[in-house]
Amino acid sequence: MADKLDPAQREAALRRLNGWIYDPAADAISHDFKFKSFPDAFSFMTRVALAAEKMDHHPDWSNTYNKVTITLCTHSAGGLTAKDIALAEKIDRLIT
Repeated sequence: MADKLDPAQREAALRRLNGWIYDPAADAISHDFKFKSFPDAFSFMTRVALAAEKMDHHPDWSNTYNKVTITLCTHSAGGLTAKDIALAEKIDRLIT
């Protein structure tokens, strides 16, 4: 099982990420993405799904038309871990 990040590790990781916000109540990070159209949002979700499956680490997410909200938390660890940060970094690379 992955270990939860301590506050210093979490803050260092957040500085490397692009626009991810920490939710202390959930011990999770989230990001709202907005696209030009539904197909653009869906295409992004497909790329994320393939990356998540390859990493065997899956996001909590929702989609409404051109908006995608992603929340990352390692449920088995009860909070934010290095696995969440690695997936967020991968998602940041997929958006550009």
